Formats: sequence, structure tokens, C-alpha cells
Amino acid sequence: MDIRLKRAYEEPARSDGPRVLVDRIWPRGVSKEDADIACWLKGLAPSTELRKWFGHDREKWSEFRERYLNELTSDDARDDLEALKKLLEDCDRITLVFAAKDTEHNNAVALRDFVLNDRF
Repeated sequence: MDIRLKRAYEEPARSDGPRVLVDRIWPRGVSKEDADIACWLKGLAPSTELRKWFGHDREKWSEFRERYLNELTSDDARDDLEALKKLLEDCDRITLVFAAKDTEHNNAVALRDFVLNDRF
């Protein structure tokens, strides 16, 4: 299973496989045509409250991951997690697309780790 990560502001590439947007809000300034998104799984994004609390503060990263993983295991995320599972079964590679400037501390990183550690 190959799960790549890419900012929404980077050019799509053939090697990306299906591109899955995992943010609750569409990336500012990116057209739907340019984004080349196969599916938008809003239910896999952190809640608005959690996103605002985190504010991309690296000191909150560990606690953010813990809270976010709790949200991913809730009933609210179930349908989108099933859609992601199906996509992973059907494709050799997918790319999780996100808008955050910090490429190491964001929900796509935590989601990839969650999936790769067989937590779902």
C-alpha cells in the first residue's frame, strides 16, 4: 500500500494515483479542474473545533494526533473511512491532498500513519 502526501498547491502528477482531498474546506485559490481530485472525504478531516484548537502549533502536535485519531474512530468518520478502504483495495497508490503549509504536522500525515499502522 503506497500512500503519498501532497499539498493541494502542488501540480498533480500521473504518479499520484487517485488524489483524495482530506480537508474539510476546499483549498483557497485552487480550482477544481487544477486540483484533479478523485474524491473529497470531508469526514476524514479534523473537526472544526480541533482544527482551530491545533492552529498548526507544533507544540500541540502529539495531542492533536491523539484527539484526531479519536475522531477517526468515531461513527462520524465511518462512511469516509470505508470509502478510503475501498479506494486502497482498488489502487496500488493514492495521494492524500491537504492545504496546510506545514508538510510534517497536519491531518494528512496523521491519517496516513493511522492507515499504515492498520488502526482502521
